[in-house]
Amino acid sequence: MAIFHMSFSNISAGKGRSAIASAAYRSGEKLFDQKEGRSYFYARSVMPESFIFTAKNAPEWANDREKLWNEVERKDRRANSRYAKEFNVALPVELSEDKQKGLLTKYVQDDFVDEGMVADVAMN
Repeated sequence: MAIFHMSFSNISAGKGRSAIASAAYRSGEKLFDQKEGRSYFYARSVMPESFIFTAKNAPEWANDREKLWNEVERKDRRANSRYAKEFNVALPVELSEDKQKGLLTKYVQDDFVDEGMVADVAMN
């Protein structure tokens, strides 16, 4: 039986979350947080496939995960800033990895990137 799950949450300063730490955790990359002066790295037994989708008018640096999230945190310094909207989705295991990736890619492109947003995606 196919089972599907999707949930949304905020990555926000008001809840003490860091966009850099969240991106490091999701991507499996070591990322340096300029504001805190420290690096974040979370060892993963399975490395996720990660990629960034940018809108047509996005600057080139938005394709660099570390620069992207440092810039987001630098620009929005309010105590209640919402840095990002995170969504977690579990697709049915009956779908091949290629079909799962295709569905996710199309959804992200159509509903976020084509609307002018940048999407940092990690799949595992």
